[in-house]
Amino acid sequence: MEFTAGGRLEVHITPADVGKRVSVRRLNEGPVTGGKFTDTVGVLTSWNDGVVLITRRDGERVRIVENSLVAGKIVPAAPARRRGPAASYPELARVTARAWQPVESEWLGEWELRAASGFTRRANSVLPLGEPGRPLDEALDYVRQWYEKRELPAYVQTATGAEGTQELLCARLEEHGWEREVSSEIHVGALAPLGDPALPDADVDRVRLSRSFDEAWLRRYKRFREPGAHVRKVLASGPSVWFASVPGALADEGPAAIGRCVVDGRWAGFMAVEVDPAHRRRGLATAVMAALSRQALAEGASAAWLQVENDNEGARALYGGLGFAAHHTYHHYRYPSAR
Repeated sequence: MEFTAGGRLEVHITPADVGKRVSVRRLNEGPVTGGKFTDTVGVLTSWNDGVVLITRRDGERVRIVENSLVAGKIVPAAPARRRGPAASYPELARVTARAWQPVESEWLGEWELRAASGFTRRANSVLPLGEPGRPLDEALDYVRQWYEKRELPAYVQTATGAEGTQELLCARLEEHGWEREVSSEIHVGALAPLGDPALPDADVDRVRLSRSFDEAWLRRYKRFREPGAHVRKVLASGPSVWFASVPGALADEGPAAIGRCVVDGRWAGFMAVEVDPAHRRRGLATAVMAALSRQALAEGASAAWLQVENDNEGARALYGGLGFAAHHTYHHYRYPSAR
């Protein structure tokens, strides 16, 4: 990271650059073993009262005392991708939303308020795709009231770390008392390699594809309290939905593995890939992905996306081995009084 101009460190950013992606170097305070300076890259989200706040790719906010800055510059809005399909955040936000639709929704300007009786945060949170059409204070008041009427906590889903993401909105939500509760990443990759993995065809042939799911599939999924109509509607939503299942060894055992894929134009989204603990480390998750990928390729898709929870190291290793890379991080902010 090069900061020097004519051999000197210089700060080339000001409070007028709030909202831009920057790289800064600051003096470390106190005894630090890693060196005299610390470098930070992210979006400059505020610069007030001698304090600089920068939001990193993963959503972490770094507080820097202005007097400790020794260098700073504006950097490109998004680093060049080394692999995977190119996509902006707004495109992926819409694609991922269409793959997991709520039971009920309402538009507030360019914010979509979504509800599905509490089944998953994604289907029970606000998706901001632009401006709410009114001052932020009023918009957030309306959001809280809307979810309160439905006896649901108020969530806003935001994103950081890519072109067109919402670091400034994240900062403003925190200023208004909203708390970041959970974060996950959206990973993207090329679809064709998934459909032709180094697996015997017999493994992929074990996977059964269907336009619908049955009770055995639901029992393997398990991510709900009661499999009511709201759960079934969310799972069945999307432009072109496919469900995968690998039968267990015994008739009453239930599926050894399951998966879900939504094909939407050039994109194929993968969700609900679950393997029975007794059948793990046998390549079943990869076989499910391969079978669903072949179907998506037949429908004209060329790119893939999926969600990876930050603490799921097993999923990261699996999907990284299949060619996926992180595109952006998304967060759910919750208003505390709604607990």
